[in-house]
Amino acid sequence: MIEKKKLPIGEEFFRNIRTKGFYYVDKTGFIRDLINTRGSVNLFTRPRRFGKSLNMDMLKTFFEIGTDPSLFHGLEISKDIPICEQYRGKYPVISVSLKDVEGSDFRIAYDMLGSIISEEAMRFGFLMESNKLTQADKKKLNLLIEGTFEKASSLHSSLRLLTQLLYKHYGIPVIVLIDEYDVPLEKAYQDGYYQEMVRLIRSLFSQVLKTNKNLEFAVLTGCLQIARESIFTGLNNFKVRTVSDIRFAECFGFTDQEVKELLAYYDLGDKFELFQEWYDGYRFGETHIYCPWDVLNQCDKFLESRNARMESHWENSSSNSIVKDILEHSNETTKAEIEALISGEYVEKALISGLTYSDFDSKEPQKRQTYLWSILFSTGYLTDAGAPVGKIHRLMIPNREILGIYEDRILSWFETKTVSNTERWKKFCTAIKEGDGKTFQLLFNSFLGDSISIRDTFIRKEMKENFYHGMLLGLMRAEESWIVKSNAESGIGYTDIMIRIPSEKIGCIMEVKYAEDGAFETTCKKAMKQIEAEGYALTLKQEGIRTIHKFGIACYKKSCKVVYEKQQVCENMQGAEDGT
Repeated sequence: MIEKKKLPIGEEFFRNIRTKGFYYVDKTGFIRDLINTRGSVNLFTRPRRFGKSLNMDMLKTFFEIGTDPSLFHGLEISKDIPICEQYRGKYPVISVSLKDVEGSDFRIAYDMLGSIISEEAMRFGFLMESNKLTQADKKKLNLLIEGTFEKASSLHSSLRLLTQLLYKHYGIPVIVLIDEYDVPLEKAYQDGYYQEMVRLIRSLFSQVLKTNKNLEFAVLTGCLQIARESIFTGLNNFKVRTVSDIRFAECFGFTDQEVKELLAYYDLGDKFELFQEWYDGYRFGETHIYCPWDVLNQCDKFLESRNARMESHWENSSSNSIVKDILEHSNETTKAEIEALISGEYVEKALISGLTYSDFDSKEPQKRQTYLWSILFSTGYLTDAGAPVGKIHRLMIPNREILGIYEDRILSWFETKTVSNTERWKKFCTAIKEGDGKTFQLLFNSFLGDSISIRDTFIRKEMKENFYHGMLLGLMRAEESWIVKSNAESGIGYTDIMIRIPSEKIGCIMEVKYAEDGAFETTCKKAMKQIEAEGYALTLKQEGIRTIHKFGIACYKKSCKVVYEKQQVCENMQGAEDGT
């Protein structure tokens, strides 16, 4: 049996993938397309975890003097012999990633940036022996290697200085690669030193990228396109490639064919439709793209167990605060738009391509909303449903994973908002404890009216039920004295929600169903019939619960209907009191 290649989960070094037995999805066509269409400075914006860092290391490996040509054998770029002969291994390359430049204050972040540039300077320690550099040049290089930035200007000019020294040694212009360029700005905005970081990054970039005769070209990657006036002032021949551009669309993320080939290689071809539902749906240019981080991690789960459940992997590697932000600043119009999105529909929005983080502090509600929609799109929480018309984009949620993030954030927001209305929430809890179905129905309807609902669209019925199920759980888990379980095994099945109030020997069983086309009566009866048929009350009886409340709940859009039954359990007898 031939041993399968390893999955390159979290592997960002091209050389390792090619020499240590990892599976590689060939993206070397990116090199050819970049050479044929590049500007002096090239910015590629994509969401997190779409392969930006690996592509940047691939560029470094291809262009850098002394590279091993065998690393590219059999790959797409190796078929383009003229490009390989002219460009492969022909340039000095400076490559830095700014993804770790952060800190609780500006000084810490400043030192972190200095440390990263110092580490890159160490790679060029051989220049200390160069007979083409003066002693003054070597002294400056030594200060970079030691990370001695006695003057602020020395850090600002550090990358430019490296290009000068490399050009002086080789007599060849330098390629500069800067990965995750916008991370320091995001972190600075969150921690309150944004303007200081803007000045530092603007100066650093301006010196190395603007009118620098030692520069062949530069490539930058990031999540957002920061406005030119903030960072990229005065750059000539500056090309920005966003997710809306047709060119380079297939260079970041996996295509349908690439996912099919990967799954077939690992004998997981029968799982393709699941991967498509959960991780596909991004539209880059005119191409449908999967998040590679998700595909690789879920593939690994299935290799461990073919019965593994589908999981949200991207969610755990990204901040979801932006979804929370737009919910907290939502008005009735925004709520209706979010309802449309989570129901599988699209909304039309004019988006801004060049942003600054300070824009998010706008006091104008409409302006702030525009910025929030723009960043949701740029960061991968929304995608194009079709080709944009000018600045107008048809936005939709790309896949099941991202839908889950919205639902989780909505439910969290709903729980916080509703529980903050202490009087109404306590009445709701009392109704549950006392088996008061009429008050339960009245109050849950009022909660639904204040929240965001799922419309009656093509989304699967079980997904709609899960949403309302989550709303109820959020309300009841806030009551700390209750034991609340979701999908608990009871009788011969699994009940949606089971509640125990040990101090009063009270238990509650809830079965939540989605009422297709508003068929409340029929749906409630189905829910109650399931509670009885599956014997959900058995577990509570066995635990000595003396009062059991059963609720059959039917939900549709922003309305619900409840059928309820109260059952008294005695040692020698049991009775039931019914009501609707």
